[in-house]
Amino acid sequence: MAKNTICLWFDKDAEEAARFYAKTFPDSAVGAITHAPGDYPDGKQGDVLVVEFTVAGVACIGLNGGPIFKHNEAFSFQISTENQEETDRYWNAIVGNGGQESECGWCKDKWGISWQITPRVLLEAMAAGGAEAKRAFDAMMKMQKIDVAAIEAARRG
Repeated sequence: MAKNTICLWFDKDAEEAARFYAKTFPDSAVGAITHAPGDYPDGKQGDVLVVEFTVAGVACIGLNGGPIFKHNEAFSFQISTENQEETDRYWNAIVGNGGQESECGWCKDKWGISWQITPRVLLEAMAAGGAEAKRAFDAMMKMQKIDVAAIEAARRG
């Protein structure tokens, strides 16, 4: 296990989520699965309790802790994409698997985890600053899934 690991609380679907992430994103995998050694408030002995996994190289664990805590946008994974095809692939995988669209390149998976699917062209425009960043930002503010061609056009003015 990595020294610093993100712990994501799930009701009971940590393994399903980890397998989805491993299938969807490169440099992702499911690692050790720990089963509960005894009954606990929201589960029974033998239930999957903890799942170790990586998402795009980031070490995570999923804890099946029950329904008490819910995810929100205060935490999100930001996935940088190279082009519209890659942006579409990730967006469609998340939204098309029971997730929800949101604004400005954000979406939520079916477990409530927020994702920012962010094309590199948008990140570069924002880093450029000035009028270029403002035009790209204004274009982004009107989008759900990011449209790479529209961001490129906004950068050019």
